[in-house]
Amino acid sequence: MIPTQETGLKTETTKSAQPFGNVAWVQTMMAQLKVPGIDMAAIIEARRKDIQVLVEANTASFESMQAIASKQTEMLTQAMQGMQEAAKSLVGGSGLAGLGSDVIRQGFEQTLANVKELADMAKNAQSEAMARITQRASHQMQEIKAMVTPK
Repeated sequence: MIPTQETGLKTETTKSAQPFGNVAWVQTMMAQLKVPGIDMAAIIEARRKDIQVLVEANTASFESMQAIASKQTEMLTQAMQGMQEAAKSLVGGSGLAGLGSDVIRQGFEQTLANVKELADMAKNAQSEAMARITQRASHQMQEIKAMVTPK
């Protein structure tokens, strides 16, 4: 805390850019908190691993969402090109008869395929993130068992 000249009140300054504050300070405080039978270093390491897995899962989810957005842009571009070609054939004199039911059916099938592909991409991204979190939860249970087991 630093006193200010204007108010005389103390304000807190942050010197660390870490998202959870000064980790060294927390580790020092936890080391001073000695409870018999509890390994504070192991608890701190376990929480660090938890945060690391969450960051990795969020990063993977973000990258997947970017890939989905990119795919949607690609699909929209293809759809617009298809509409331009259809419009050219209408203007070119072939009229609606030139479009036929095949073009409509192909457009519908392509739309269904695109929706399925996007759904699969989202499902895979979610599955990967959950697998990471589930694996960490399993490791965490093993760590907790090891901590409470008498030695």
